Amino acid sequence: MSKWMHSAILAAATLALAPQAFAQAPVKIAYINSQKILADAPGRAEAEATYNKEMATAREQLQHMDDSLKSMVATFEKDAPALDSAKRDARGKTIRDTEQEFSTRAATLNTQMQQRQADLARPLMDQVSQVLDEVRAKGGYTMIFDVGAQGSALVSADKSLDLTDTVLARLKALGPPKATAAAPAATPKQVGPAQKPAGVTRPKP
Repeated sequence: MSKWMHSAILAAATLALAPQAFAQAPVKIAYINSQKILADAPGRAEAEATYNKEMATAREQLQHMDDSLKSMVATFEKDAPALDSAKRDARGKTIRDTEQEFSTRAATLNTQMQQRQADLARPLMDQVSQVLDEVRAKGGYTMIFDVGAQGSALVSADKSLDLTDTVLARLKALGPPKATAAAPAATPKQVGPAQKPAGVTRPKP
């Protein structure tokens, strides 16, 4: 499964517990593989495609800022010999200010894309949780473990207790969850010609 959904797997790793689970007997236990469920669940591919498309747009914005800054520095280095000290200082300050502005905007864009990833994954994760609760209640299970969760220690189990296919069948019957609308992307301000001075770094989404 692709990396973008890896963080979302942790949300499905929670146990589906019945109220007062340990106060009842007998205890009925089952398990699922969340990685398989998330890989095959309706809407997962569409959500990933949407994220990749929006991420490409974000990268274009970062590239635009980088190119603009590089052009500014290149122009300054070309003009510098003909400038007096006051003009050189002023142009240098403009470049430094622009570099700081772009760094701040790149960090903001990074945060926005992380939030967007979570927003796109949430409808699917909510639907998986809902189906797990339904399957647990209908089957009278006390709890459902996730053998696909990171750090899972289950080494042997009765295959008849595997509810992965049951959960997947229910998810496919429900169809893809309602997608989260895209947030408007910020458009970088046009700044004149520009090159990134040595040492400039920008957070990448």
